[in-house]
Amino acid sequence: MDVLSYLATGFSVALLPLNLLLVLMGCFIGTLIGSLPGIGPINGVAILLPLAYALGLPPESALILLAGVYYGAEYGGRISSILLNVPGDAGAIMTTLDGYPLSRKGEGGRALALSAVSSFAGSMGALLLMVFTAPLLSQLAIKFGPSEYVWLMVFAFTCLATMVGSRPVKTLVGVVIGLLLATVGIDSGTGVLRFTMGIPNFFDGIDFLVVVIGMFAISEVFVLLESWARNDLKITPVGKSFVTFADLVAVKWVVLRSTLSGFLIGVLPGTGASIASAVAYGTEKRFAEGKDEHFGEGDIRGLAAPEAANNASAAGAMVPMLTLGIPGSGTTAILLGALMMFNITPGPLLFEQRPEIAWGLIASMFVGNIALLVMNLPMIGLFVRLLSIRQAYLVPVIVMLTFIGIYSIHGDSFDLFFMVVLGVIGFILRKLHFSLAPVILGLVLGEVLEENLRRALSISGGDWNILLNGPMTYGLAVATVLAIVAPLSMRVLKKRKTMATAAEVDE
Repeated sequence: MDVLSYLATGFSVALLPLNLLLVLMGCFIGTLIGSLPGIGPINGVAILLPLAYALGLPPESALILLAGVYYGAEYGGRISSILLNVPGDAGAIMTTLDGYPLSRKGEGGRALALSAVSSFAGSMGALLLMVFTAPLLSQLAIKFGPSEYVWLMVFAFTCLATMVGSRPVKTLVGVVIGLLLATVGIDSGTGVLRFTMGIPNFFDGIDFLVVVIGMFAISEVFVLLESWARNDLKITPVGKSFVTFADLVAVKWVVLRSTLSGFLIGVLPGTGASIASAVAYGTEKRFAEGKDEHFGEGDIRGLAAPEAANNASAAGAMVPMLTLGIPGSGTTAILLGALMMFNITPGPLLFEQRPEIAWGLIASMFVGNIALLVMNLPMIGLFVRLLSIRQAYLVPVIVMLTFIGIYSIHGDSFDLFFMVVLGVIGFILRKLHFSLAPVILGLVLGEVLEENLRRALSISGGDWNILLNGPMTYGLAVATVLAIVAPLSMRVLKKRKTMATAAEVDE
């Protein structure tokens, strides 16, 4: 009952007129920022941080505004992913796999509505988990060492292997390309330059957003230009589809599982929405094996899973920040900096000494998610009308937004040229029928995997037995093996069943 009384205190703070206005404003601004390619929640919060401080707002109000931008941007990232095949941020990459095919079928409204409801359910479920399990999970996050992170990344790779089904070799090649991109830059362990070709811009590594926007947005522009040159440009049907009750029933368990996995992954510092959505998508593809699954072709389960996991991980990332003072993601690192600016030290004592900040923030997230659902559903018709814009006008707009988004990161024109080069590579890969998602996720997972593997081996003095040094590592290892064995055994059984059916027919 203490938790409920604290939460009531939080709502008394969140529902103050000023804070209510700020959370609504933050959600709206965040949705706009999230829908712009390359900006994403981390840049949106960073842009608004000086403004929140300059306005002289109370600490809880400033944090409520920035948090509104954070999860508003998580919602907004799905808009361009579904309608244009251009991820708004890293966590929206998996949304493109089934969201964009739905849009191409004239079901953009259905896809946007389903993603909004899935995001809402994922966020609300994760917030309830945060309210009742935050102290326990924060202790679990502390015990999650480099060995556990290595197995988590390996497990994510095994989930990745199921993404394109019939093209395992091309998936593997895509992952290897991503891993190679992750090795570019100065080796953090030895200080040696790796694959930089003497270009100073590569010394700090290849920026993730440059790769995402180049591979997806610019390659999509090349695809549109090719269609225009061949006079084969087809207008995407707009349609008036919307999510139905049958759709919601079909994805209820998908959303529940993805919410749980996304929240747990989000709690672990340094993981983030991109890993959570990849694991959720791969897991659901395994669950759907042999059950009329059309993942990658517009399957609503393939859309609901990453959306629920994406938003659940955003809420999960707040747990270590508030309870331990450890940011769970890049965006929560900026929120942590905002707390420091107001001379507030996050950690276990924050909930006792400044409950109006901790619980006010949590309560405002409940309010913000309801506001985002109410705000986004009526605007779906407006968003879908983007598809009716002539390609001659749409292509320059996409190019302009991507260039602005990438240039705003470092203010370096080299990123723009490199983005175009990556766009050409992405276009060639698409023409060869490669999925681009494994490339991007290989880049994300490879960096975390290498960092933690080297850290684990440094701790053990090169002894590989450290990778199996406790119950959590054993549990993750078993889960990884099962993730490999289960689909293989199902395929063998399916093949035997097919052969038996054929034999019966012959008789």
